[in-house]
Amino acid sequence: MPISRREFLTAGGVLAAATLVPGRLVAALEQAAAPPRPVDRWSDVRALFRLDKDYLHFSSFFIASHPEPVRTAIDDFRRVLDANPFLTVEHALFESEAANLQLKVRADAAAYLGGTVEEVAITHNTTTALALVYHGLPLKAGDEVLTTTHDHFVHHESIRLATARVGATSRRITLFDDPAKATVGGIVGRLREAIRAETRVVGVTWVHSSTGMRLPIREIAAAVRDANRGRDERDRVLLVVDGVHGLGAVEGPIADLGCDYFCAGTHKWIFGPRGTGMIWARAGSWSRLRPVVPDFSNLANFEAWMNGTPPPPTNAANMSPGGFVAFEHQWALGAAFRLHQRLGRERVAARIRELNDRCKQGLASIPRVRVHTPKDPALSAGLIAFEVDGVTPTEVVARLLEKKIVASTSPYKVSYARLAPSLVNDEQEVDTVVRALRTVAGA
Repeated sequence: MPISRREFLTAGGVLAAATLVPGRLVAALEQAAAPPRPVDRWSDVRALFRLDKDYLHFSSFFIASHPEPVRTAIDDFRRVLDANPFLTVEHALFESEAANLQLKVRADAAAYLGGTVEEVAITHNTTTALALVYHGLPLKAGDEVLTTTHDHFVHHESIRLATARVGATSRRITLFDDPAKATVGGIVGRLREAIRAETRVVGVTWVHSSTGMRLPIREIAAAVRDANRGRDERDRVLLVVDGVHGLGAVEGPIADLGCDYFCAGTHKWIFGPRGTGMIWARAGSWSRLRPVVPDFSNLANFEAWMNGTPPPPTNAANMSPGGFVAFEHQWALGAAFRLHQRLGRERVAARIRELNDRCKQGLASIPRVRVHTPKDPALSAGLIAFEVDGVTPTEVVARLLEKKIVASTSPYKVSYARLAPSLVNDEQEVDTVVRALRTVAGA
């Protein structure tokens, strides 16, 4: 007779079996877990979150509230860890491939990304992912990393710190003067012209948290491929993408974008556990990198250390930082990817686009409000940057908070107020925030 989830979590014998027998932990948890509630309607999806109902949440892109399937997974893993920490971790990481929970998470991620488990490394956030890639690249004196003025602090800093260590250089270009008037051809043209003989890496951000601009990554990747024609393999230009605000908000598999390395935290639009992230790269691209942090998930590396033999070539597994972490959070990441698989990537992207279009149209109708995010859905995603004439971005956000609306400002030299309509919002909430901004603008 099948046991209930509660019986599983409280029955000492079953718990012991799950932790003592390799491979049983994952199977037991998945078998005993209660069927997830329906998510056919967007109101069903919103009900998965324990967000404070006294507020309208338009900054969920910053760090996500855990939806019910993720909360459940975290709680389940925490229970078995608290009951038997040594045996659980020992079997879940070190004893067999069938029992390896990090490998299971990578498989869940790969299914969503459109790739294979050999293409996915697990990290703690976007910052760690970018640092691992840039410090892992075989840069040398005379090499150049080309990036843009639009990228975030951590992207610029990862480049600065990595190039400074080896005597390489970096250069920033501006891809557009006014995001609201930018075009795909103009963006790609500027990048194409900026690539030089010494350029070895192009680093860009898919969706800018500064303006809401969504870069045409496929077209940029094509321009990089053109630049590589006739180059020796050692001199190839590599495309590194900070994709955190596109992952979970934009349609299409990540594996089809055409970049070499895709870095993203998963505790934003993917709704993953806080403190989780990933890097995607084609299986053959990992060997270019040098690991920066020892891993806990590559048996071949451990055996090489034990036997005093050279380690094998770099792969995704040994680019995943090892060490003891909040394992219940890392292992529960698979639940977030499985939830998005149930919701459907295209369906999610269409819903986010629908709410963002409604919000942009409403803001554009308000005198003294200027929307800086492009209207074109191909050049925008889930973030809307705007300003109100005569009112600072900080004051706009404060005035909205007085009305129980959570907005944010962009942390850049030129700052804007931001709204991010997402799956935790609906049409009525969008209309409410537009009405509130009419009041802020004095319209």
